[in-house]
Amino acid sequence: MKRVGTDSNTTFNPSRFFLDSQPITFIKDDQQQPMEVESLSRNPNSGSFGVSPTLGELLKRVGDVQNGNETPNHQVLEMTDGGLGLEPRSLPLPFVLSFSNLTYSIKNRRKMRFPNCFGRTRSKLGAAGDPVLESDNNNYSSNAKIILNDISGEARDGEILAVLGASGSGKSTLIDALANRMAKGSLKGSITLNGEPLESRLLKVISAYVMQDDLLFPMLTVEETLMFSAEFRLPRSLSKSKKKARVQALIDQLGLRNAAKTVIGDEGHRGVSGGERRRVSIGTDIIHDPIILFLDEPTSGLDSTSAFMVVKVLQRIAQSGSIVIMSIHQPSYRIIGLLDRMIFLSRGQTVFRGPPSTIPQFFAEFGHPIPEKENRTEFALDLIRELEVSPGGTKGLVEFQKSWQTAKRPGNLDSQQQDLSLNDAISASISRGKLVSGTTNDSSSTKVSRFVNPFWAEIAVLSKRSVTNTRRMPELLGIRLGAVLVTGFILATIFWHLDNSPKGVQERLGFFAFAMSTTFYTCADALPVFLQERYIFMRETAYNAYRRSSYVLSNSIVVIPSLIFLSFAFAATTFWAVGLAGGVKGFFFYFGIILASFWAGSSFVTFLSGVVSHVMLGYTVVVAILAYFLLFSGFFINRDRIPDYWLWFHYMSLVKYPYEGVLQNEFQDPTKCFVRGVQMFDNTPLEVAPTATKVMLLQSLSSTLGINITSTTCVTTGTDILIKQGVTDLSKWNCLWVTIAWGFFFRILFYFALLLGSKNKRK
Repeated sequence: MKRVGTDSNTTFNPSRFFLDSQPITFIKDDQQQPMEVESLSRNPNSGSFGVSPTLGELLKRVGDVQNGNETPNHQVLEMTDGGLGLEPRSLPLPFVLSFSNLTYSIKNRRKMRFPNCFGRTRSKLGAAGDPVLESDNNNYSSNAKIILNDISGEARDGEILAVLGASGSGKSTLIDALANRMAKGSLKGSITLNGEPLESRLLKVISAYVMQDDLLFPMLTVEETLMFSAEFRLPRSLSKSKKKARVQALIDQLGLRNAAKTVIGDEGHRGVSGGERRRVSIGTDIIHDPIILFLDEPTSGLDSTSAFMVVKVLQRIAQSGSIVIMSIHQPSYRIIGLLDRMIFLSRGQTVFRGPPSTIPQFFAEFGHPIPEKENRTEFALDLIRELEVSPGGTKGLVEFQKSWQTAKRPGNLDSQQQDLSLNDAISASISRGKLVSGTTNDSSSTKVSRFVNPFWAEIAVLSKRSVTNTRRMPELLGIRLGAVLVTGFILATIFWHLDNSPKGVQERLGFFAFAMSTTFYTCADALPVFLQERYIFMRETAYNAYRRSSYVLSNSIVVIPSLIFLSFAFAATTFWAVGLAGGVKGFFFYFGIILASFWAGSSFVTFLSGVVSHVMLGYTVVVAILAYFLLFSGFFINRDRIPDYWLWFHYMSLVKYPYEGVLQNEFQDPTKCFVRGVQMFDNTPLEVAPTATKVMLLQSLSSTLGINITSTTCVTTGTDILIKQGVTDLSKWNCLWVTIAWGFFFRILFYFALLLGSKNKRK
């Protein structure tokens, strides 16, 4: 089934198609315009088609074969008492998205100016000799750059509105403006749906936005990716089987049946092709069958066949009763035949607006007729580029476009009015099968819930997705485990069975300081985890797929099993090999404090990943701050020796609390002796003296002090060591709880970082 373009004097009717399997008669005009079905009756008075088969009836009779690939019909879920059915959609519902006088500008940053002796005369933008593009709009100051300038138009359900223009013309900005991805107050103009202002909360529920980049988890299959999207976006009232049915129908619709079990892939894993990846990206956002679909360059980077298949899918989505608005750089001739309306932009201004069939007439009246065998859009874009570099620019074309739009002709699509209010239209859309997430049909109004699933369900789905994706990359956990085991093995062999001599005490202190700091440095590999998911998270939360708090809790829960495994491996490798004190109870506390250190370190690094957007910059910050934590932990310099103006950093050090906890676990026994008699002279110049000399010195010292000190007298206990190290503030259990609390504190900070830093809107 091949779609036929429309002209400006007819109303869009989804019945206007070639019928490949039916013997019908075609007509063709002299301008080689697309052919129309003659057998469909037409009402000459209204300019529209009369009684004709509905799209659902038509699709039951007609197949669509393009380039040898069958493109299945768009199917939706019907929520009826009898169960879930997969039926072709009937005629599109009456939705009209109108926008008028959209204007958006940004302030140019002023650059530092130097006297002329430092260089050539600088232009207003600060670059030597660079021309400055002045705006014709006197309402804006000279230091403001206008990105969109008085853009108007409309988009209807059942149609595709394409925004065209050269790079930098404002295509993506216009899509963002319509999708409410602009900061509040920065966009001027009005956007309405069925004549009513479109609220941000409602728009998030009834719309979807497909970014230019394919943001997908690499180790999930196509089917799993769409299934997780269904879990997020479809109402929980639908059973698992109904959601699976929706996913399977969508896979057929997107033409992804052969790739359903294939992983998405990335640079290191072979996966689906570029065109399939793009269709999966679209599928994740249309799983809930949105009323409005925005797409930013959906054909970018694709070959002509893949690009055509993508737009063909978008046509099916539009015919299901959705408004499809997309930006596209330079469509092929076949793609033009799938578009219903086009807007050409040049430096933020409209130079053409209307159906593709009116392009030849428009440019002919402008004085630049399009040659017969030339692609109309290529000709138009080339002409616009030529005008942009000409002295007068595109000002003449912009003015002509305004006058051309003013001369409304009878039957023009823009002049038609809608009878249904917005609430009525949405309610009717839902009743006919539109699975608008979070929306319930009510007799009086359309109620909108921000999120489709409860809090706990979001956590479960997010956790399952993360585990599934991570499980298929076991090398990541393997590398972490290898690093922990190698570090533990090196420490175990270097500090093998430490004794209780003064040297053994110093070696224990060094072991604990290195071991605790190593646990934090090992957590640095958590940094790229969120950085790789950042834009997936921003895309999904921008339209309320799940709560940010659900993501934070899920992220916290998923890391705990791996942290337990790594902590036990490190503790078991080092505790008995080094000869630490405490027996079984001491081991479990040692394991617990290492686990708490891993938890706090992972939380700290995760928080930084929410603040720092670049991996290398993040690693630099993490390594530097962890080094400061170690410096102020109390190992290199006791708390009493730290200057008062740095003392606050000592209490903020994450390494301080686990370090003091393991010291107390090791030296808490007041009856255990670490320095006896002649060992007093260790680590002094008298250490090399003969033992007999040391005994004589002890006798002399005893007579002077009046205390009998023999070679076996205990001089220093574990308690003395703790006092000497300044470890007297907290008990070992309090050190454990404080370390765990630091982990929760940084998780809370991570939530606020996501809340404040992931708005994903232009300023």
